[in-house]
Amino acid sequence: MNSEDIRGFFASREQLDMADYLVLDYYIECVGDIETALAHFCSEQSTAQWRRVGHDDEDFRPKYAAKVISLTVEGELSALSYPVKHSESGPVHACRVTIAHPHCNFGPKLPNLLSAVCGEGAFFTPGVPVVKLLDIKFPESYLMAFDGPKFGIEGIRDLLHAYDRPIFFGVVKPNIGLSPEHFAEIAFQSWIGGLDIAKDDEMLADVDWSSLVDRSHALGEARAKAERQTGEPKVYLANITDEVDRLIELHDIAVRNGANALLVNALPVGLSAVRMLARHTKVPLIGHFPFIAAFSRMEKYGVHSRVMTKLQRLAGLDSIIMPGFGSRMMTPEEEVKENIEECLQDFGHIKRSLPVPGGSDSALTLETVYRKVGSVDFGFVPGRGIFGHPMGPRAGATSIRQAWEAIEQGASLESWAVGRPELQVMVDGANRKKQEDVKK
Repeated sequence: MNSEDIRGFFASREQLDMADYLVLDYYIECVGDIETALAHFCSEQSTAQWRRVGHDDEDFRPKYAAKVISLTVEGELSALSYPVKHSESGPVHACRVTIAHPHCNFGPKLPNLLSAVCGEGAFFTPGVPVVKLLDIKFPESYLMAFDGPKFGIEGIRDLLHAYDRPIFFGVVKPNIGLSPEHFAEIAFQSWIGGLDIAKDDEMLADVDWSSLVDRSHALGEARAKAERQTGEPKVYLANITDEVDRLIELHDIAVRNGANALLVNALPVGLSAVRMLARHTKVPLIGHFPFIAAFSRMEKYGVHSRVMTKLQRLAGLDSIIMPGFGSRMMTPEEEVKENIEECLQDFGHIKRSLPVPGGSDSALTLETVYRKVGSVDFGFVPGRGIFGHPMGPRAGATSIRQAWEAIEQGASLESWAVGRPELQVMVDGANRKKQEDVKK
């Protein structure tokens, strides 16, 4: 490109009607001249050829080109952060770049949006071998084309009559191998112990040894029995993740049999499939995070997880399960907080989604999660912390409710555990582990 061509891919906010643009934040590492690389980066993801041969007075860039509206050069690097093969030569620079992308290029369609902003144009641009999409911001004019969650946090709370506290989930364990009858009995015990939502694991599919028909029927009956016994609403969260052409069918089977919320692995089935389900469903739709870490974990390459959290909310998920705090999930604490904030912050008319940061939680970690989230607007989702409890799943669920009582009363777990054996056994186990670690 010559200098005149390059200028067609740069603008200021003041020169643009920002209601017509999505705003994209990228980290990039470019090779050679920075402005040339960025012009190619914008061109490749929008109007790669902006005039027809022989039509010199034609220029599609003013309306259709993505444009750099902010650039920060963070410094020159001795080499690319990742050994991506490329053909360019010259100095390597790390940059933060903000791009305005005209949404008329793809419309309010999530597959087309993703094809533009993190597809071939962005990740195969000459001179830009390393790319990470950090964020997308949407104008209200674009958001208005989306319905978002039907229920959101407030709808889930109304369903459960659960206010002024976290929502307590539990992943039934063993997650793979149980018959529907055994699965239902374990879930029933957890509901009796105080759990709000007993859920299928994200890997538990519609399989021969535990079909969704049989499992949802057994769990629907167990849920109704638990509600009669406790006098409290309960939720069975059934996983309907499958081939896209079966999602509506599985939704209808599960709901008819007594599932009153549905789990879907949003990225494996696709955000467009989630949006389809959100339009169809009459119960809350809850997303899980398989596939996200595969392209978000690298610090300087891929897509930041906050982008996918935001898009899942836009697609219509009422609650979003995400990697939580603690070393097991290998997610920086600040990133977890950013994802939680994406569920809760203002998003035009789009309802708030309930964030559920998870990973190796139990009664012992509830207070830590609560303090880090900073409000009661979250879901808490132990697995073995309930279903691997030494006294059984009923006691495991009870220990979670006891831990929350301690928080409400401003008491330590150790003092509150006295006279409460369900919590006491958890505290004792943690103390024994500390002593063993000291001996090592």
